[in-house]
Amino acid sequence: MANTTLETELKKQLKALLDGGQAHAKLDDAVSGVPFDVQGKVPQGLPYSPWQLLEHIRIAQKDILEFSDNVDGSYKELKWPDDYWPKSPVPPDEKAWDASVKSLRKDRAAFEKLLAEGDLIKPFPWGDGSQNLLREALLIADHEAYHTGELVMARRLLGTWKPKKGHA
Repeated sequence: MANTTLETELKKQLKALLDGGQAHAKLDDAVSGVPFDVQGKVPQGLPYSPWQLLEHIRIAQKDILEFSDNVDGSYKELKWPDDYWPKSPVPPDEKAWDASVKSLRKDRAAFEKLLAEGDLIKPFPWGDGSQNLLREALLIADHEAYHTGELVMARRLLGTWKPKKGHA
């Protein structure tokens, strides 16, 4: 490991963090096998349905990707919170869940490509001076972990969570 630089190791660890599952359930597990009739249900005591949580994770990640890949200046800031959460707790149709998951994975791959090829600590010229690829990667991971926990809790309350070994 003598040839491994700090940046190479940091990028490796950031990718592992983004992939999830090191200390908690993975997003991929949390979004798998959710029956359509459960996707739009808001569990008692929680503010969002599984559909709203999935879409919020997807929208926020896409926003961070577009912000981070703004070399052409085309990024348009979303309005908080209106543009980050779907209004309806129910998906528009039975294909929406899978389409959202597919889009989330596609955007994650694009962000991971940026991460692999980019400078982690150079501030974005279009940001406020504090934003860089490292910050945005940590933001995605932190945000996703938080809402994955909520999604798991929602699925527990709705009776559809079957944890993998080691993830109660």
